[in-house]
Amino acid sequence: MSNERITSFTKLDTWQQSHRLVVAIFEIYNKLPRSDSLRNQTERSAVSITSNIAEGFGRQSLQDKKHFYIMARGSAYELQNQLLIARDTKKISQEDFQRLSILSLDSLRLLHGLIRSLTNAKNANS
Repeated sequence: MSNERITSFTKLDTWQQSHRLVVAIFEIYNKLPRSDSLRNQTERSAVSITSNIAEGFGRQSLQDKKHFYIMARGSAYELQNQLLIARDTKKISQEDFQRLSILSLDSLRLLHGLIRSLTNAKNANS
């Protein structure tokens, strides 16, 4: 990433990767009935990741930003658990599980980096 100031949450690599994950979740889980509780919870967790990244981006203080990015990370871990349940109960195929797992791990890796960068920035300002 360059030193250019990011002016929209949609420009964050973390949000972009997490958005790809959300879209893939909706595509794959669309095969399940709308009434399926695991489908609903999985979709909510995925949306929560990108929503918390967006909300954190809009916050003023580093501490507020970090709080929402940590919330996004929690939703990402919740989503990973739901993917395991869906795989083990055969609600999604092994192939779909692999695809979503890779996307979710990439999203988590970027979230960890974003949180770490805020921690480092806070420590540099102390």
